[in-house]
Amino acid sequence: MLFAICFVSLLLLAGVVLRQRVAWFQMGRIPASLIAGGLGLLVVQFAQFQNAHWQEPVLQTLGPWPSTLIAVVFAAMLLGKSETAANQSSRHLVRDVMQQGLMVWIIVIGQTVVGLWMTWWWIGPQFDLPSSAGMLIETGFAGGHGTAAAMGDVFQHPTIQWEAGFDLAVMMATGGLVYGLVSGILWIQVAAYFGWIQLPDESQAELSAKKAPAQSNAPANVPASRMTKTSLASSTSLGRERIDSSVLDPLLLQVIWLSLAMGIGVLMQTSVGWAAESVETLFRGPAAESVSAAEEPSAANPVAEPAESVESAGESQLRSRLTLANIVGSFPLFIYTLFGGALVRACLRFAGKLEWIDPVTVQRISATSMDLLVVAAVTTLNLAAVASLWVPLTILFVAGAVWSTFCLLVLSRKILPAEKWFPLGLINFGMSTGTTATGFVLLRVVDPKLESGAAEDYALAAPLSAPFIGGGMITVALPLLVLSRVSIAWPAIVLASLLVGLIVIGVRSRRSH
Repeated sequence: MLFAICFVSLLLLAGVVLRQRVAWFQMGRIPASLIAGGLGLLVVQFAQFQNAHWQEPVLQTLGPWPSTLIAVVFAAMLLGKSETAANQSSRHLVRDVMQQGLMVWIIVIGQTVVGLWMTWWWIGPQFDLPSSAGMLIETGFAGGHGTAAAMGDVFQHPTIQWEAGFDLAVMMATGGLVYGLVSGILWIQVAAYFGWIQLPDESQAELSAKKAPAQSNAPANVPASRMTKTSLASSTSLGRERIDSSVLDPLLLQVIWLSLAMGIGVLMQTSVGWAAESVETLFRGPAAESVSAAEEPSAANPVAEPAESVESAGESQLRSRLTLANIVGSFPLFIYTLFGGALVRACLRFAGKLEWIDPVTVQRISATSMDLLVVAAVTTLNLAAVASLWVPLTILFVAGAVWSTFCLLVLSRKILPAEKWFPLGLINFGMSTGTTATGFVLLRVVDPKLESGAAEDYALAAPLSAPFIGGGMITVALPLLVLSRVSIAWPAIVLASLLVGLIVIGVRSRRSH
């Protein structure tokens, strides 16, 4: 752990130096954390090429960082939000969340449609691939490496018998991560060129940083000549004036609120999962007992046949995703920590101690977590490659990349909320090309303080899609129950019709507001 922290610290220092010295990084407004992550990726890949072993414990340590740090970022969102911003954002919350949820369905269903049609008309007959090859785009892009591993069992099902599916899915996931990160930076510059977004004005930031300490800490609309010791102290951030430093360090108090929000989120996730498992056990108890009795050895049945020999790994993947516990368990931790932050804030409001929360400090801690997330997410990218069937894989990869980019630059403008369509589209773009962490790496460039509200909408809309698509039950069920039993033409046509209907609904709902 200590070596990993030192490694990340050195990368960040190098990223800051390069950010200040290289004009291209300044013109592109590339954060130092993203530069540091790129350096880390190069160093790790070079070490692996040299058959070194020092990077293995570092990668094992940094691997869980993105999912944990995203949870910290979301815990800070509602915890440190001002009352005015909270009231304004709640007015159209339901509408924005529904539009975001619909957009995710359009992106992922579209990836499946593109893959099925390409397999139906081109690569299937040309390279003698099964219909399930059409699922590679959704498996690798929207699903990521975890879904690729699960779908490997599905592709090996006796009705499919596609051994190469696992390797191709992993490669698709790897290519999607790299494409999403590299092209996302380019699309940000395109958006800035066409005036879709306003990138942070660095000249103003540098001017503010050069101000005298008394002026930079002065409250708005108060001349420097009239500043008093009291007014200076009240405007200082990092938690001061929230608690006496002789009692507790002011910064630590804000860390405590965030830790409580994280703890509540973990407790909620555990409790919901336990409740779902209890409900399933209650309703399937007699059936489960009869199955267990049938599998136990007896005089009539001296050797019990294991369940795994009867049920294939692919069917096991499907059955596990159809359970209530798996549906609830598919909700990521950051959804629960978001509500954890809101609950901590509500409790302090009820106790009349809301002033104990310092929004500025909470935001700074959140920004720190974002920088560390970016470094860890980029450094731990898996760039392993496979050589089998590279031609059809390339065709599917290009088709998936074109569709994901079309969703970002065209459909997002017509469906997502007008005031934040591009920041929210960036998170979706990262999700649809690999991981949510990639989306937040890109969001860090255009919305470093998470002021657009896009992150909240993404989190609240995640339960509308996570259990079903992008690695959910529909992703697993489609090859096993449909593609292995009927002609690929039918699901391709039906899903394409559904996609068109969803796009029409999304565009019309945006126009009605």
